[in-house]
Order: sequence, then structure tokens, then C-alpha cells
Amino acid sequence: MDVILIPGFWLNADSWDGVVPALRAAGHRVRALTLPGLASVDDDRTGIGLADHVATVVQAIDATDAPVALVGHSGGGAIAHAAVDARPDRVARVVYVDSGPLGDGGVINDGLPVVNGEIPLPDWSVFEAEDLIDLDDELRERFRAMSIPEPVGVATDRQVLRDPRRYDVPITVISCEFPVQMLREFMAKDHPFTAELAKVRNAKLVDLPTGHWPQFTKPAELGAAIVEALP
Repeated sequence: MDVILIPGFWLNADSWDGVVPALRAAGHRVRALTLPGLASVDDDRTGIGLADHVATVVQAIDATDAPVALVGHSGGGAIAHAAVDARPDRVARVVYVDSGPLGDGGVINDGLPVVNGEIPLPDWSVFEAEDLIDLDDELRERFRAMSIPEPVGVATDRQVLRDPRRYDVPITVISCEFPVQMLREFMAKDHPFTAELAKVRNAKLVDLPTGHWPQFTKPAELGAAIVEALP
């Protein structure tokens, strides 16, 4: 199947390098995306917003001639959900990697520090301890070296969704920072964090205990979990 990989903040297609081999070995055709403004630190990120990133994923879907699977990490999960909303008849499954669907009107993260009109990877002290599990000094150096500032609009623009058929597309959530049981408790209590997730009619939740960047900390395990999730 055609699998489109959507990176999270500060990352581009290269961030999936440790995961792609498992998907290809399973027979899938894989396309890892570099979203607008994330190809290089020298890119002009002026005016790039959430809609631009969603449009890039939609274009990738339209470039195939068969149903696709979307895999979105972190903020890429919100982008994947918006792409499903735009093409609910073309997406066979969505895999959310330590992320989930963001509802209409929500923002990915409007609390990140903005520097010179963009959002560089912050100091590690900005993140919660759960984010950083298994991300040792060597991986932190690698991550920071490859990181690219995120366009402000992607983090702060409101999600725009229109088609309720998005709830019919099956999903798998690979939960890393927090156990699946916690997500289920949030859903049972109608917590805003899981409000959109709770509306999806066919949702499977699986645990992959590590920090927020499993493509670095547990790439083989993440690859296997994505393969297991795909149709």
C-alpha cells in the first residue's frame, strides 16, 4: 500500500529514515514528506501556515491512484487529520505516532517560543520529562543538528474541518509518552484532549513506551508497530 509519512515539528523526511526500511520490507510503497519551510534552515518560512502543510499532504494523496495510509508524528497528526477531512474517500487508515486527531478550531501548539518570526527547536528544559524518555545525549545532539525552525502559522493557525466522513476512516494511535489506559480514561471522561479521538468510529490504541520521538529512540519497534497497524 502507499504510505505517506508526515513528520512532526522541526523535522522533515529524513527523520523517518530509521522507520522506512521496515515498511518497505513489508511490501509498502513509502513516501516521507518534507513540508513547506522545512527543507533547510535557510528556507523562507514567512507566511507559511497550517493550510499549506495540509495542502502538501493532500497533493501527495492525489498523486496516487489507490487508497493510501497516512502516518503522522506529533504535530503531523493534526495535519493528517485535516488531510483525511479533505479526502475521506482516499485514505484507508491513519496512524498517529504519539499524536491524535485535532478537532475543528483547535491549534497544534500556540505556547512554543517564537524567535525572529519562527519557532526553532527550544531548549530541552521546555519539554516535559515524559517527552525526553530514552532521548539520550547523542540522540539529542543528532535531533538538534537536523532540526529546522517551524513556521509559526503551522503551530498557531486554527484547524479547519468540514467533512464528518473523517470519523469513518479507521485509525491506530501509537501512544508513547502516556499509556493507552490513560487515553481511555480521558475519553471516558470527555476530556478535551481526546474529544476528537473519541468521535472516530474505529480506533485502535497501542502502547509503545518511550519518549515523544520514537523514530529516534525506538525506530525498529516503531516500524514494526506501523506495519502491524496498516491494512
